Amino acid sequence: MTDQYPSRLDELIAVTARLRAPGGCPWDAEQTHESLVQYLVEESHELVEAIEVGTRDDLLEELGDVLYQVIFHADLAAHTPGEGFDIQDVAAHMTAKMVGRHPHVFGDRIAHTAADVVGMWDDLKAVEKPGRTSVLDGIPQGMPSLALADKVIGKAQKIGLLDADAPAGIPVSDEDELGSLLLAVVASAKAQGLDAERALRSTLRGLQDEIREAEAQDSADAGIIALPSVD
Repeated sequence: MTDQYPSRLDELIAVTARLRAPGGCPWDAEQTHESLVQYLVEESHELVEAIEVGTRDDLLEELGDVLYQVIFHADLAAHTPGEGFDIQDVAAHMTAKMVGRHPHVFGDRIAHTAADVVGMWDDLKAVEKPGRTSVLDGIPQGMPSLALADKVIGKAQKIGLLDADAPAGIPVSDEDELGSLLLAVVASAKAQGLDAERALRSTLRGLQDEIREAEAQDSADAGIIALPSVD
């Protein structure tokens, strides 16, 4: 016998639709994808904080807030000309993506380690997104600068521009020590009237330019046709 009652998730989807429907909440009805970005960013940061230092109840609440953002955007799309998809389409797309990205679970590929999986993902992404011409494509430039730095450095190591096995320039023993060091750098910058965030982003732009130049050079080298020597 199947359960005829809606799930808790179905109830939340229905509540969202009711709030945005005629006769519902005027504020909800006026929102757009763009106007909601600030709330998505805020709720995401609150979820990160709950994961790092919050309680079980904090985590439960903040996961709900982020989930609501997804449902809200999906309801918006369902009623926006030219978009025309809903939360079920979002879920179906994600299910297909996860199944396709895990052929070692749902198919006949083999992966014994996390590194094997990451390598497989790189190959799959290359097939899924053939329009990407750089390892930097797909990296959101609006990420916090430290997270962006980690991503860009990883891409520079991937193409051999930076040595992944090089010894650490500034050895640190744990994240507490690292945090203190980063705080000292920011404090030093502030004391001298410098913007640490802007400085790091500027340096990252330079590193990304180097990555693209290295990729272009590799492509040019690969396109060189060796001519037979003439004695």
